[in-house]
Amino acid sequence: MKPILTILAAIIGILCVPSVSAVEGKPNIVLIFIDDMGYADIGPFGNKDLRTPHLDKFAAEGRKFTSFYATPVCSMSRASLMTGCYNVRVSIPGVLFPNSKIGLNPDEITLAEIVKPKGYATIAIGKWHLGHHQEFLPTKQGFDSYFGIPYSNDMTLDTVNARFAKDCVFRDGMTEEKARKVALNNTVPLVRDTEIVEYAADQSTLTKRYTEEAVKFIRAHQDGPFFVYLPHTMIHFPLAASSDFKGKSTQGLLGDAIEEIDWSVGQIMATLKELKLDNNTLVIFTSDNGPAGRAAPPFRGNKTTTWEGGVREPCIMRWPGKIPAGTACEQIAGNIDMLPTFAKLTGGDLPKDRVIDGRDITPLMFDAQPGPVRDTQLYFAGNSTLSAIRQGQWKLFLTKDQGGGKGKAVADTADFTLYDLATDLGETKDLSAEHPEIVAKLKSEATERDAEIHQHQRPAGEHRKTQ
Repeated sequence: MKPILTILAAIIGILCVPSVSAVEGKPNIVLIFIDDMGYADIGPFGNKDLRTPHLDKFAAEGRKFTSFYATPVCSMSRASLMTGCYNVRVSIPGVLFPNSKIGLNPDEITLAEIVKPKGYATIAIGKWHLGHHQEFLPTKQGFDSYFGIPYSNDMTLDTVNARFAKDCVFRDGMTEEKARKVALNNTVPLVRDTEIVEYAADQSTLTKRYTEEAVKFIRAHQDGPFFVYLPHTMIHFPLAASSDFKGKSTQGLLGDAIEEIDWSVGQIMATLKELKLDNNTLVIFTSDNGPAGRAAPPFRGNKTTTWEGGVREPCIMRWPGKIPAGTACEQIAGNIDMLPTFAKLTGGDLPKDRVIDGRDITPLMFDAQPGPVRDTQLYFAGNSTLSAIRQGQWKLFLTKDQGGGKGKAVADTADFTLYDLATDLGETKDLSAEHPEIVAKLKSEATERDAEIHQHQRPAGEHRKTQ
């Protein structure tokens, strides 16, 4: 077993190797991040029932990533996306709630803080879910402005710390006095920058209003460069869609919400083309975790599990003239790779005082037939236990529950199951008995990597006073 410091040095060394795919200039970046979308929920990844013409075109003009990873649930996924680190390294648990006293530490470097020193205008529009207290909101994490809900739409209000704007719109007979007395489920605040501007948020209009906000921002900053982070509220439960889409799909409200998201993508792409920004804008479309309470074909499992269905996400990237159109990449990549990739694309500086787990995946974006940038994926469960490890085609589960997130840690379990993802995407056939040497190798690798992460774990931000 290699010493932990050797692994750490190797990680830092890999990050310092320049990409073979240098990109000149500073591209605009639009990152569209869906909530609870399954791998095959859209046409480009196999859905034959819903109408997703804009995403179909998006994929035809860009590159699909078929081994693109998130995490099993919301907050941990966003922590990885924002920091380029596994959630355990930055001490963000699976899900934060309105009564949580922690958030993403303001000392962490986010995607916005990577690009902002390079002259980028930045905005976050949608579900944040990395801490709702003032010191954790997007405007404290490198974003110039914010418009959205601070956590999942099935949650409620922090009745003590809620900060209402003077002109806050109260809906459905609500008043500030009533809001502070009773916290109702599925009733969440809509925030602009740091103040609540609508309570309860009209969820049926959120996709439309987020889209309008994004288009407005792009128009206002068309001289660029700009970074738009658009983490949609949908398709998290409770589902909602505007009147233009409600009742129009073949899959009920779920389908309505997906088709409205497709419309949203179309609006953003049309704006970029109208403003002649298309050829200098990278647009990324992906999701935070698998679908809730339903299947995620062709994979096993769904949200909250570390089966592939809980963590492997649809991802499409489009940049005309840079990313080869109508192509696909099978190499391992994920949300965790966005920070070093953004740094490479924009000339931003990676922090040198901390470990970053992600990799620059520009070769996977631009090269015709890219090789692997990294061959290992760690699967942390919602309880922050290392649940599984993938290396190349092989995936080894390390916990007895095999994906539910409640099993024992690596060192305490005797049951390991091994799957060959090259031939068994559904994880149906345990090959551990046939390949004990691979089990031993992956177990050792997982133990070593888990120890390194915990040894260099950084604290979450801690809320210390009532705002």
